[in-house]
Amino acid sequence: MTLTNHKIDRNHPCWCGSGKKYKFCHMAFDEKIRKFELAGAIVPHHGLIKTPAQIEGIRESAKINNAVLDEVAEKICVGMTTEEIDKIVYDVTTKSGAIPAPLNYEGFPKSVCTSINEEVCHGIPDENVILQDGDIINVDVSTIYKGFFSDSSRMFCIGDVSPENRKLVEVTKECVEIGIQNAKPWTFLGDMGSKIHQHAVENGYKVVREIGGHGCGIEFHEDPWVSYVSTPGTEMLMVPGMCFTIEPMVNMGTDEIYEDEDNGWTIYTADGKPSAQWEVQVVITEDGCEVLAH
Repeated sequence: MTLTNHKIDRNHPCWCGSGKKYKFCHMAFDEKIRKFELAGAIVPHHGLIKTPAQIEGIRESAKINNAVLDEVAEKICVGMTTEEIDKIVYDVTTKSGAIPAPLNYEGFPKSVCTSINEEVCHGIPDENVILQDGDIINVDVSTIYKGFFSDSSRMFCIGDVSPENRKLVEVTKECVEIGIQNAKPWTFLGDMGSKIHQHAVENGYKVVREIGGHGCGIEFHEDPWVSYVSTPGTEMLMVPGMCFTIEPMVNMGTDEIYEDEDNGWTIYTADGKPSAQWEVQVVITEDGCEVLAH
């Protein structure tokens, strides 16, 4: 992936929209990226680097996304249907003047993904699916506000959860925290992903390979695709302004998965053992990252 398709004159307005001359704005930044590219690295093009105005728009969207998950956290309980969770998400989102991003996205029928126990992701809310004592559930919320997208998910332990399942949930959250600590400019997505993978494996778990994180902000799903079974020094270079999700899916058993043939959405573990996932959306800063949606 090349940095840009054309050379910008140093005295022309910068591509970022700041109004400054290129030489006083992003020229040195682009030259630094170009050195990585010439050394063989995968680098982001300008379209993947968010401007301050875009980051502020994503930040406002994320505030709503976070508030939706806070409302779910207050109300989720044994005996609740996943359809009731969907209603909470829809109501809080729309009352905030926003749109649930999953609703009708490529045909997805609901406003949120609710994935229980062995469901890895993309569980579809249903009035007949009732939360049971001991369940673990991932609630994945995504929001569109004034054209900007935010995306995050949380795990919830319902009632009296077994120590084994609770540990899976906790270790998966630790994996995300490690990802946040290692989301740094001028390092690689593979550096971060390998640290996440290492922590999961050290605790006896497997990380799903086929599904990863993604760029998010101007669209629901953007480049880069983010792996959590990667190798240090590989994948795309992280630079200030890049915005993406950190969302490893950690399985208690095999990392093999399959898709529900009936609904075409829900992903399950191949061995029926539980899976957990937390998701945050970050933007890379000058010295680390800012967590926007959580």
